[in-house]
Amino acid sequence: MNDLINISLGDAGVTALLGYMVVFLGLVLLMCVVMIMGRIMVGKANKAKAAAPAAAPAAPAPAAEPAPGSAGELKLYDTDPRDAAMVMAIVADTLGKPINELRFISIKEVKEDEV
Repeated sequence: MNDLINISLGDAGVTALLGYMVVFLGLVLLMCVVMIMGRIMVGKANKAKAAAPAAAPAAPAPAAEPAPGSAGELKLYDTDPRDAAMVMAIVADTLGKPINELRFISIKEVKEDEV
């Protein structure tokens, strides 16, 4: 009868190695499943992309209409577009609203000497 409390060093090493092998085998199998699913999804996306132009050619949208979900044109005054995007994201997060439900008309950077 094996005593599981007083296990020998050799038995502990074999048990640890078997445990590591099981874990790594599981990780390799999981990696294979993820890779196979990725190839399936890419194949489906390529089929859908190839079928979409054949079904109906898309007509160009009129330039006067804003994109769906946008709230019109934004004017930037002395502001980097990246900084303006961060300001809009912070305002949307603070208000708890999606950014496409807010309307920003203009953003202007206020300099220290203008305050």
